[in-house]
This record gives sequence, C-alpha cells and structure tokens, in this order.
Amino acid sequence: MEYLLTMYFLTQGGLKSTFSINGVKSTLTTAQVIALMDTIIAKNVFTTASGALVGKADAKFTERKVTKYDVA
Repeated sequence: MEYLLTMYFLTQGGLKSTFSINGVKSTLTTAQVIALMDTIIAKNVFTTASGALVGKADAKFTERKVTKYDVA
C-alpha cells in the first residue's frame, strides 16, 4: 500500500494552497497532522503567489494499492 497526506492551507490572500507528501506511514494520527501543519505555518516554510500560509483548512489521508508489472 502507498499512503498520501494532502494538506490544505489558507493563505494571506484568502485562497487555499495544497501540499502533498507521498510515502507517509499508515499509522499517522490526527494529532501528528495538526502538529505538522502548525509547524509549517509557524516556521513560514513555504510561500505562495497569494502570500504566506496563515491557517489550516483541511487534511486528507489517502491509501492506494499499487500493482507494478514487470513488462521487460
């Protein structure tokens, strides 16, 4: 299984910005996601065309089953 965390932030300009991380652990908790998002906002790690990230909007955890075929 592959796991994907998608976080949605509010920007200074009032828009939403999306940030996704592939390969997260399946045991990721809500508390860890909230702490991560708070850290990203507090450290001002990313900026967007509509300004800095100023708040949390949403977060989603996606589980995907991937089947790879050896075709060579």
